Amino acid sequence: MNTGKHFFLISGNSSLYQSFKDTYPQAQWTVFEHGAGAIELIFNNPPDLLIVDSKLPDLESRELITIFKSENVYRQIPVIICLDRDDLGPDLNLTELEVDDFLMKPLDSLLTSMRLDLVLARAAWELDANPLTKLPGNTSIIHKIQDMMDKKQDFALAYADLDNFKSYNDKYGFSRGDEILMMTARIVVNTIRAFSGIESFVGHIGGDDFVFMVPPDQAESACRILIRNFDAIVPNFYDQEDRHRGLIRSTDRQGRIVDFPMMSVSIAVVFNKGGELSHYGQASEIAMNLKKIAKKKAGSNYVLDRRKSS
Repeated sequence: MNTGKHFFLISGNSSLYQSFKDTYPQAQWTVFEHGAGAIELIFNNPPDLLIVDSKLPDLESRELITIFKSENVYRQIPVIICLDRDDLGPDLNLTELEVDDFLMKPLDSLLTSMRLDLVLARAAWELDANPLTKLPGNTSIIHKIQDMMDKKQDFALAYADLDNFKSYNDKYGFSRGDEILMMTARIVVNTIRAFSGIESFVGHIGGDDFVFMVPPDQAESACRILIRNFDAIVPNFYDQEDRHRGLIRSTDRQGRIVDFPMMSVSIAVVFNKGGELSHYGQASEIAMNLKKIAKKKAGSNYVLDRRKSS
C-alpha cells in the first residue's frame, strides 16, 4: 500500500536502496547516485523525507545536507544520514550537521521501519505545533476530534478565547501579548492535566484561541477552575495604573477616550455522547454559536451546550 509519502535516497549503493525498498515498500522512492544531480530536483520537488548515504561518490554528505538545511523553507523536511561503522568517532557531530536521525549500515529491517515512522511522525508534530506555545495546532486538533468521533467516544470539547486581547496588544505591544498567550497556554494545560481520562487534550488553534477536551462529567469543573486561575493571574500582566483602574484607557483614531475592560476568557463547551456527532465541523459550528453567547456576557464565563441533558 502506498502511503503517498515520497522519499529521496542519495546513494550509489544499490544494495542500500534495495534494503530500504524492501523495508519500507509503502513509500514512493526516488534514488540519486550522485549528490550534485539531486540538489536541483530536491529544491524544485522537495520530498517528504531525505536520506543521505554518508559515502557519496562526488560530494561530501555533510556538504549536501548543509546546502539543503540552509534553505529555510525546507528546514522542516526531515533528513536521515546512513552511517558506516568507520564514520563513528569524536569528529562526528550530528547535531551540528542538523540531521533528524541516523541509521547504521547494514540496515536492520524492523528498526529501520520503526525509525522512519517515528521521524515522519515527529516532523508532522513539529510542523503542526504552534510556534509560540508548542501546543498541537489545527491539524492535530482536527485529527483528535475526528478520531474520538470515529471511535464513538464520549467527550466534552471546549473552545476558549480571550476577550479584549487586541486592546492589550495595541497598548502593551506584541511581545507582552505573547507573554499573555504563553501564560494562558500554561493555565489551560495545568488545569486540564489535573483531570484524569484518555480524552484529555489541549490544543492551540492560533492567536488567542485554544481548545481542550475532557470527559463530559468533568467539563464544568474544568471551566470553573480555568476561569478562576486565569482571572487570578491576568491582572499581574497589566501596569500598576491600569491594574488599579481595572481597565485600559486609550485614545482612538478620532481622538476619543476609550475604555477597554481587562482581559477575560470565554469558553464554549460542546458535548458528544453516544456518537451524536460524526464530523468535527459539526462540533466547531455549535461551539462558534455558543461562544457568541458567552462573549455577550461581561467577564470570564462559560456556556455549555444544553441541546441535550449533559
